[in-house]
Amino acid sequence: MLISAGIHYPRATPQMWPDLIAKSKEGGADMIQTYVFWNGHEPVREQYHFEGRYDLVKFVKLVGSSGLYLHLRIGPYVCAEWNFGGFPVWLRDVPGIEFRTDNAPFKEEMQRFVKKIVDLMRGEMLFSWQGGPIIMLQIENEYGNIEHTYGQKGKDYVTWAASMAVGLRAGVPWVMCRQTDAPEYILDACNGFYCDGFRPNSNSKPTLWTENWDGWYTTWGGRLPHRPVEDLAFAVARFFQRGGSFQNYYMYFGGTNFGRTSGAPFLITSYDYDAPIDEYGLLSEPKWGHLKALHAAIKLCEPALVAADSAQYIKLGSKQEAHVYRGNDHTEGLNITWHGSQSRCSAFLANIDERNAASVTFLGQSYTLPPWSVSILPDCRNIVFNTAKVQAQTSIKTIEFSSHLFLPQNLKTQIEVSYISKPWMTVKEPTGIWGENNFTVQGILEHLNVTKDYSDYLWYLTRIYVSDEDFSFWEKNKASAAVMIDSMRDVLRVFINGQLAGSVDGHWVKVVQPIQFLQGYNDLVLLTETVGLQNYGAFLEKDGAGFRGHVKLTGFKNGDVDLSQLFWTYQVGLKGEFLKIYTVEDSEKAGWTNLTLDGIPSTFSWYKTYFDAPDGADPVVLDLGSMGKGQAWVNGHHIGRYWTLVAPKDGCSICDYRGPYNSDKCTTNCGEPTQTWYHIPRSWLQATNNLLVIFEETGGNPFEISIKLRSARIVCAQVSESHYPPVWKWSQPDRTDGRISVNDTTPKMHLHCEQGHIISSIEFASYGTPRGSCQKFSKGNCHAPNSLSVVSKACQGRNSCYIGISNTIFGGDPCRGIVKTLAVKARCVSPTKIGSFQS
Repeated sequence: MLISAGIHYPRATPQMWPDLIAKSKEGGADMIQTYVFWNGHEPVREQYHFEGRYDLVKFVKLVGSSGLYLHLRIGPYVCAEWNFGGFPVWLRDVPGIEFRTDNAPFKEEMQRFVKKIVDLMRGEMLFSWQGGPIIMLQIENEYGNIEHTYGQKGKDYVTWAASMAVGLRAGVPWVMCRQTDAPEYILDACNGFYCDGFRPNSNSKPTLWTENWDGWYTTWGGRLPHRPVEDLAFAVARFFQRGGSFQNYYMYFGGTNFGRTSGAPFLITSYDYDAPIDEYGLLSEPKWGHLKALHAAIKLCEPALVAADSAQYIKLGSKQEAHVYRGNDHTEGLNITWHGSQSRCSAFLANIDERNAASVTFLGQSYTLPPWSVSILPDCRNIVFNTAKVQAQTSIKTIEFSSHLFLPQNLKTQIEVSYISKPWMTVKEPTGIWGENNFTVQGILEHLNVTKDYSDYLWYLTRIYVSDEDFSFWEKNKASAAVMIDSMRDVLRVFINGQLAGSVDGHWVKVVQPIQFLQGYNDLVLLTETVGLQNYGAFLEKDGAGFRGHVKLTGFKNGDVDLSQLFWTYQVGLKGEFLKIYTVEDSEKAGWTNLTLDGIPSTFSWYKTYFDAPDGADPVVLDLGSMGKGQAWVNGHHIGRYWTLVAPKDGCSICDYRGPYNSDKCTTNCGEPTQTWYHIPRSWLQATNNLLVIFEETGGNPFEISIKLRSARIVCAQVSESHYPPVWKWSQPDRTDGRISVNDTTPKMHLHCEQGHIISSIEFASYGTPRGSCQKFSKGNCHAPNSLSVVSKACQGRNSCYIGISNTIFGGDPCRGIVKTLAVKARCVSPTKIGSFQS
């Protein structure tokens, strides 16, 4: 039974990889799963890139050295909310090409890249038969969702892709996810929020879940999705309860869309995904801890699960059921009796009622099942884990101020902060045609055909003559001309004579932008911008960007002006991009001047300053909440796009884990900017004089930009006498009677800080009937007076501690006849901040 953790290597730095892999293993993963990102590895045809964040071989070897397996999803289409679904944009320009269908040019390019990856892995001895970690590969990705749009050519393509992949002789199984017509020699797999009802298309295939969506992605101006861990654990337990063999969390670590790698379009730079490990590499509790306990419980059942041919189904109630697995260690094919001395027995008891708990009788014993939950019984008698009973701690993530980068003298007395006295400098980005590498043609060209995605930005310039008659016509009718475009994506900015006239954003939306012309000749500049290329759907090669349909000027006295008939001068990108003024080597190519307070806000401006790295090892955050839309670089590394769009004020409510989950069910952050914090990996920093460069399009205040630290300073937990002992306390099933045992049946609370931090103080502790939830605890009517001293003695000065939940631990029963609960709130700090403690 395999538990897999989804980690995409380019969404982290190589320096982060070992810790992410280690935390995945500690959390109970047997395997790491990743896509292979074609456009990252072959940005120019037959020019390959396997360095830095794209050092795939290094990543795979780190997984292997950790003792984990690897599922390598070559695709090479990946979707993944990644720019262009992972396809390199140059692929569009191959003559006669049609993506993902029975098309010879596409198949040739696809086979060449897939073979390149398979040969690379074989050459590095990374397949399992060579002693490496790779035990599964994947060809294509969710093609079954769009196959029908290609008709017979789609079916033929599936057959070809499968045959091509197997013909590469990698020596390990190949998977196709969401592909019900996968050939017999290819494993088909499920993707979704729930896959317990999935069955492969052949009885000879195991049941695989390649993507368990434990969160969801986020768009600019959108709410933040959250999937409760009770429901996530329920989905996983149900999958294994009903015959699953392999389950992968998409994502276990989501990470960051550095540079311009986010797709869709309009996906934010963060790819946190509400994963068990957050974007910065910190554990997300209770999700990580509760799933760790779930994995341990499933592993206790593993001997019976792999030994049994199938489960015995027992109906326990209208919405309650049991699946029982019995197997034998020593004999194969024998008829195992219920009480055979050599048999092993494990069971899952499910209550799929969304509202009500249920009392059931199973094998002569009574059990109470919370709503929407699964109880796991590794020996068919003792519950060691219930998906709805969360014992894991909750970590409260905070963003702590480190420094403003620079404050003008007249603001320093108003805001008492530490700052770095390097001034902000600025230079204007020219709006329009700025370089010699422009060209002029008649007509409106498609955006991607011109930019080849080397930049988000494409400038269009033409000259419009406005006659006296037109001008008089507008004055008389109190009207104006307008740019009208049938369809546009993602962002359009319209300039008249160097002045911004208006902006529009959307995905293939109609544009009507009024314009105030002057009499005589006017320069009309259109700027189209991409915010990530389409990553999903059929016919991606035709999707494109910029304009579709008619582009015209309306409102003239003698009728509309067809702009597609005019001559346009085109300029790709920004001058600052072309000069690479965001790099340490080329920054001085720009004519920087000191920024003053009266110089903000300013549109289409570059800003730069220098800052020192904050002390310690906590993840570093760039707070861009004071800015508008643009991009940011640190020491030449592209942090990503930023855009301070605000989520709708409505749609967020108290989340109830019970019942089927969807991506809109448990959203947060209503009425707030979708993203203001941006991850700066520690490995991209030096101790002092780090170059920060910002390109700002819409205006903002760089003086309010700050460097902050991300940390889990507060941890808290609630565990009662009704909880179970820690799963790791239970023994493996006995080989003679299949039973498990535990020496100490006392439930325990586990508190722990991130590595390198210790518990400095206990801010609340109450054993009895405490009220409230994390950060809002209060004492109830029943309280053991020594609660604080007991917990402080056990935990203070340590990285991790356990406290038993029993009257004995707290010196007696504070209130007889009542189920007691321990609630604790603790603070974590770096030992260097408070002196030396025993860890």
